[in-house]
Amino acid sequence: MTPAPVGQRCPEHSGKPQGVRRVSMGARRTAFEGTGALVTKVLIGLNVLVYVITASQGAGLNSPGGSLFMKWLLYGPFVADGDWWRLITAAFLHASLLHIGFNMYFLWFAGGPVEAALGRGRFLLVYFVSGLSGSAGALVLDPTKPTVGASGAIFGILGAALVMERQRNFVLGGSALGLIGGHIGGLIGGILCTLVLSRFGRGHAAYSRIGLWGIAGVLGVGLLSIAVAYLRVRGYAS
Repeated sequence: MTPAPVGQRCPEHSGKPQGVRRVSMGARRTAFEGTGALVTKVLIGLNVLVYVITASQGAGLNSPGGSLFMKWLLYGPFVADGDWWRLITAAFLHASLLHIGFNMYFLWFAGGPVEAALGRGRFLLVYFVSGLSGSAGALVLDPTKPTVGASGAIFGILGAALVMERQRNFVLGGSALGLIGGHIGGLIGGILCTLVLSRFGRGHAAYSRIGLWGIAGVLGVGLLSIAVAYLRVRGYAS
C-alpha cells in the first residue's frame, strides 16, 4: 500500500511510479515494520514472564516481590542515586493479578492495530518513550511513592491511536477519542465522588460517616454528569 492524501492506496491507484528499486525498498521496510502484532505479543510475553518471576520470588500471584521487583520498581530516591534503568523496568512490573490482567488486555486490544499501522520499529519506539514519560509523570506527582505498571506505555499507544485517527487512519475503528474521553471522565467522576465522601479532606473517604450530605454530594456528581452530557448532545436532536 502507498500513503496518499486520502489514506492508503494500492500501487495500481497511487499515481506513483513503481519499479524494482521501489519494490525492494518496500520489502525491506515491511521486513523492519512487519505485521501480525509480533512486538505486541513479545511485550505481553515479557510482562507475563516478569510477573511470574516476581510472584514466585514474592508471596504469591497477588503479592509479587523479591529481588527483581525491588531492583526494577520506580522509586525517586533510587533514581536519584543513579538507578536510571528503573524508568523503563518499572513498566514491566505489576502489583497484582488484576493489575497485569487489565494492562495486558488493553495492550492486546490497542497494541495490535497500532503496531500494524505504525510498523514494529516505530511502535516499539513509541511504547518505550511513552513508558519513560509515564515514569516521569509518576515522579512529578510523588517521587517517594514506589510505582510499577505498564499503564504509561499503554496509554501512550492509545495516544498514538488518537493522533492517527485524527489523521483519518482509524486504527481502533474511530474509538480512540471515546476511550480516552470515557477514561478521563470516569477519573474525574471518581475523584469528585471521593472528595465528597471525605468532605473535601476534612474526613476519611473510607471510614467517615457518609450522612445525607455525602449521599447528596455523590448524587450531585451524577446529576452534573447528566447535565454535561445533555449540554453536549442537545444540538444533535433530530
